[in-house]
Order: sequence, then structure tokens, then C-alpha cells
Amino acid sequence: MSAFITPEIRRRLKNRKSAIAGVAAVAATTVALSLAPSGDAEAGVQTEAAAAAPVAWKADAAKTAALHESISSQQSAFEAQFKATQAKAKAEAKAKAKAEKAAAEKAAAEKKAAAKAAAEKRAKEQAASRAAARKPAKVTYPNNLDGWIREAMSIMKKHDIPGSYEGIHRNIIRESSGNPRAINNWDINAINGVPSKGLLQVIKPTFDAYHVPGTSWDQYDPVANIVAACNYAADRYGSMDNVNSAY
Repeated sequence: MSAFITPEIRRRLKNRKSAIAGVAAVAATTVALSLAPSGDAEAGVQTEAAAAAPVAWKADAAKTAALHESISSQQSAFEAQFKATQAKAKAEAKAKAKAEKAAAEKAAAEKKAAAKAAAEKRAKEQAASRAAARKPAKVTYPNNLDGWIREAMSIMKKHDIPGSYEGIHRNIIRESSGNPRAINNWDINAINGVPSKGLLQVIKPTFDAYHVPGTSWDQYDPVANIVAACNYAADRYGSMDNVNSAY
């Protein structure tokens, strides 16, 4: 190829390379100038950067401290709330346990008292039952001559007054025919104002003098009349069995 390059072409190529190199140098210089700051500008940038660095560090430190303080405060508040909750729960549990214990003790005491009362009631009932078993049944007597004589004899026995059923019945039939309201209005006693009355025809002074405690004060009462008359007969004749006529 070099065989076809003429001197003219060689010259033109050389001039072209020189132009390209010049343009490149100018461009490089321009770029260098544009990238490299001037002395004053560079100094200002460095001064501002140096001044801004401590300020930014201080601001960050203050924020960090404030954040740390906020976290610490929140943690303290949380711990205080947690402790208060624990204390409240503990106090409530203690109060509940105390109440349950008191309720259990009260229930136990009531149960014990009920058991004691039931035992005492049973003991009283058993004692009453035993006493009732030992106590003789109350004797009731018919409201007739047979009943009156038998009831009178039970009272006479307690007071050691003698007299048999036969002797009492015999004298009653003779004196009043068994009529407890019988009265003699014609004999000497009636004339004297103290007529004989009742089953065994006893006058009032004799009835009052030989009346037996526990019997009626009514002279016509059949039982009281028999007991008083037998008491008088025992004192005067030894027993109503020994009386066979007016006495």
C-alpha cells in the first residue's frame, strides 16, 4: 500500500494527525480545568464539610440520647406496671385464699355444731324414751261406780288409808244406792242444817275434817266423797270394811 502513497498524500496525512492531536490536547485541558476546582472554591468546600461534620454528629448523638431515654422511660413504666399487676394479682390471690379458708372453717364449724345439736337431740329423745318406759302409764278410770271406787282406792293406798273394794261398794249401796247426788234431808243431821251428801252420805264438817289432799273439795264429787268417808271410817272404826250400818 505504501507504494501508492504519494508525497502529497503523506503531507496531508501528517497535517491531519497534527490537527487531531491538537484538538485532543485542547479537549483534555478543557476537561481538566472543568473538573479541577479553583483554589478559593476548593477551600470553601473543604471548610463547609469540616464545619458540617461535628454538627451532624452532635445532632445524631442528641437523637440517640433522646431515643435511649425514651426507651428507658418506657421500660421503667412497663416494669412498674408489671410489678403493680403482679402485686395486685398476688393480693387478690391471698384475699381469695383467706376468704376460702374462712368459708371452709365456717362450714366446718356449722357442720360440727349441727352434728352436736343432732347428737344432743338424740340423747334427749333417748332419755325421754327411757324415762317414759320407766314411768308407769297413767291409769284412767271409767266414769261410773266401779271407776270411782277404784280411783278412790288408788288415792287411799298412797295415803295408807285402809279399805277394800267390797267394803266400800257395800256401804255405798246401803247409803246412796250408788247415786253421787244423793242427799238426806230428813235425819237429825238435816234438821241441824248439815245434811248427809254423796255416795257415802258424809256431812260437811266430817268431809272437811277428813278431806284428802289432791281430791276435790266438792262434797258431791264421788272420788273425794269416798276417800274422805273411808279416812273417817279408818280413824273411828279401823276401816270402812268394819262399817255395816249408819256411821
